[in-house]
Amino acid sequence: MTKHRARKRFGQHFLTDPGVIDAIIRAVHPTGDDVVVEIGPGQGAITDALARNAGHLHAVELDRDLAARLRRQYGDHPNVTVHEGDALQFDFAALGEKLRIVGNLPYNISTPLLFHLLKSRDHILDMHFMLQKEVVARMAASPGSKAYGRLGIMLGCHLQVESLFDVDPGAFSPPPDVTSAVVRLDPLPPGTFEIADEPGLSTLVATAFMQRRKTLRNALKKLVEPGDLEAVGIDGGARPEQVSIADYIRLSNHLWRKSR
Repeated sequence: MTKHRARKRFGQHFLTDPGVIDAIIRAVHPTGDDVVVEIGPGQGAITDALARNAGHLHAVELDRDLAARLRRQYGDHPNVTVHEGDALQFDFAALGEKLRIVGNLPYNISTPLLFHLLKSRDHILDMHFMLQKEVVARMAASPGSKAYGRLGIMLGCHLQVESLFDVDPGAFSPPPDVTSAVVRLDPLPPGTFEIADEPGLSTLVATAFMQRRKTLRNALKKLVEPGDLEAVGIDGGARPEQVSIADYIRLSNHLWRKSR
């Protein structure tokens, strides 16, 4: 089979290190009861192991040449379905319940893709992704750290984030310019956070972190009146990175109720 040349426009960096491949499969630990969805299988580095162990594997591939190759390779595997299409537009919920999502995500679309997947979170059991290490650090950051910000807060409203292990550039062909990391994401139990107005929460958090060096009182002065922070027990003199996810949600819910 001819070698596929990585396409820069698709952000392709193909995983080739057998040790890393094995570590990912052990982390996912697919079983015959699982419906697994692999986003961007590429040249199939982990696809074989997923297909052997999962009850059913859905492979979502944008590159038509790679999709065609996967269809030929798994044409006689009734438990493998290849979907040629853009993961950013794909309806993951249509594949069923308790989906296990896996992928080496192109770094240039990783953040919008994570938010797209949140729309289907009620259909997802867990997710394991290879991402840029810096992005994983932001996703998993705790209040008070420099990495804590909008990404971690908006994902943390719905997901438990666990960074598993780092992956050096040499594990890929061609090697990326950055270190990668594998992350596990588990949807939080229903009712963990009650969010009255998700768009309003997103605007609130984005506004706060546009001026993260300012106090929260000053950073949010266009959205929040002096008594609003006090009403929900938040110190207006705190910096945006010192405020917990629960506190941002409480403030957003207060503003939503007040507007009504």
